Amino acid sequence: MKEKFLGVVALMSLGLSPLALAENKLCPIMIEDETDEEEVVEFEGKKVLFCCGTCVKLWNQTPKYYIKVMGELLPQFKGMEKELGLDEIKVLPQKFCPVYPDRVVTPESPSVEVQGEKVYLFSKAAVRRWSRKPEDSLKKALAAGLLPQIEGNAKVPGKTNEVSK
Repeated sequence: MKEKFLGVVALMSLGLSPLALAENKLCPIMIEDETDEEEVVEFEGKKVLFCCGTCVKLWNQTPKYYIKVMGELLPQFKGMEKELGLDEIKVLPQKFCPVYPDRVVTPESPSVEVQGEKVYLFSKAAVRRWSRKPEDSLKKALAAGLLPQIEGNAKVPGKTNEVSK
């Protein structure tokens, strides 16, 4: 106990707040971005840090979806799956935006139709970029393994969600 207290005091003396002790270091939505301690949300008694206000807004729309899909980046929720009802959350086979492949998509994300299937994109800006050269965008996304719902998608570990059939 004394060591933990001294650790907090040491962090504070370095100008770091105890909030810096939050367990996620990377944003669970823009997964390659480090978190900003000013962009924080409390959910189910746990602090979650984000890289920006945009991600905070997205999180607030579907927090349980992000916990289920990006649990490896959110260790503060480990062991709470049943309590949070994550088994009831249906996930998309597609995990990432094909235009911005470091950004997670959800069923609420903007989408376009490709070969009779919905392709989810991170934002309206991503939709515009996709629409400029849809054939090139599709080819790149399939090669990167980002669109499991489309035939010809490369199998790349970690790029898609596990979904039960």
